[in-house]
Amino acid sequence: MPYELKSARYLAADVLSRAVAPGDTVVDATMGNGHDTLFLCELVGEGGRVYAFDVQPQAVENTKKRLEEAGVLDRTALYCLGHEHMAEKVRGPVSAAVFNLGWLPGGDHSVTTHWETTQRAVESALELLRPLGVLVLCAYPGHAEGDREREALMGLLSSLPPQRFNVLWHKFLNAGPGAPECFVIQKQKE
Repeated sequence: MPYELKSARYLAADVLSRAVAPGDTVVDATMGNGHDTLFLCELVGEGGRVYAFDVQPQAVENTKKRLEEAGVLDRTALYCLGHEHMAEKVRGPVSAAVFNLGWLPGGDHSVTTHWETTQRAVESALELLRPLGVLVLCAYPGHAEGDREREALMGLLSSLPPQRFNVLWHKFLNAGPGAPECFVIQKQKE
C-alpha cells in the first residue's frame, strides 16, 4: 500500500500507534470528545492505563459515553481538570502523551487552551515520559490564542536540549495560514 501524506492529526495517530504498546500508561492531555482517548485505550489494551484531562464537563461526559459504548472505560482515569495538574494525577513513566490545542470541537470557541497552562502541562508530560516515549502535540493557529500558543510552543520546544529530546515539526507548507501543525518530541535513551 502506498504511503500518503495526510493531516497533522494523521501523523499524530501514526506516531502514537508506533510508540504505544499493550500494557503501557499514556496521557490524553486534552480529551475533547474522546477520539484520542478511545484510540489510546485500544493501543494500551486491557492491561494499560489512559489518563485523560479536560476542563469542560461536556468533554468528560462525551468521552465517558464514547468509552462506555466501546467497552473500554475501565482502562481510563478521566479528570474534569486542567492538564496543568497532570503531574498530580499521573504516575509515570508514560510511553506517550497527546495534546490537541484549541477548543472543544462542536463546543464553545471562547473556551480554549492557553499557553500559561499548556506550558506547565507540556513540561510535566516531558518529565513523565519514559526513555523513547513520545509527546505528540497538534497546534491550531489561525485564531489569536492559537497563534500565541503556537509561537510560545515553538520557543519552548526549540530550547529543549538535543541530548535529552528529539523534536520534529510537521507542517504542510502549502496548506495556507491556520492549518494544523504537529509536533513530535521523543525523549532520548538515558
